[in-house]
Amino acid sequence: MDKENLKKLVQDPRFISGIFNYCDRWCERCLFTARCLNFAMENEELDDPENHNLESEAFWEKIEKNLIGTIELLREIAEEQGIDLHSIDTAEIEQQENRSQEEAESHALSQSARRYSKMVDHWFKKNELLFEQRQRDMIQEMELGIEQARLINEAKNIIDATEVIRWYQHQMRIKIMRALQRDETDIEEDAIQNDSNGSAKVALIAMDRSIGAWGSLHELFPEQTDNILDILLHLDRLRKKTEATFPDARRFKRPGFDVLPLE
Repeated sequence: MDKENLKKLVQDPRFISGIFNYCDRWCERCLFTARCLNFAMENEELDDPENHNLESEAFWEKIEKNLIGTIELLREIAEEQGIDLHSIDTAEIEQQENRSQEEAESHALSQSARRYSKMVDHWFKKNELLFEQRQRDMIQEMELGIEQARLINEAKNIIDATEVIRWYQHQMRIKIMRALQRDETDIEEDAIQNDSNGSAKVALIAMDRSIGAWGSLHELFPEQTDNILDILLHLDRLRKKTEATFPDARRFKRPGFDVLPLE
């Protein structure tokens, strides 16, 4: 995408400013894709499969054009605002970012989120046969004409719960780390409407939905009560510690999702 087309998209009033900064990246389930600049940019050439084939020349040409267009636009914006990009000490900034990331990775919240992710992998790996057996049982029951509507609904619930758990499994740790990497030097930062709280809120929403999904699996597989409760307890503790670390995160208003812009 060249600079001019990129500028047109950025200035398009139908897009909600910053909505993609505090979403869960689950575009297939999002009601705001038509108002998301990030979605529009990623899907501009969706109809051409070559633009999504990593082995095709068209894919890399598109990546290069998008990169060049973005760099040109950033330079133009910087020039308009009187910012000398060449005067910025990128080496020092990189060092600061590396230190900040290391601190975030070693934080107790990040470690707890990492532990949860491993618990999820372990549970699904250990219970592969559980899902396969339940699938066989459901197929057999449907062939016998036993409450087909109930069985279809149960199958949908299993798929939905599994998709939710897997989608948010790693995301909550990523969002927690971003929340922990708060720039404390920004003294003019809003006490509530800041990136730290926004990122923490997305992580908390991921925990809320994951807890709900695990609750569904608990009802569907009661024989897994002990194992699922261990995961739920860990996840609930992570949620409470996150809320304690970011007490204002729940009050953060995400653009579009929590508050629509004035038309």
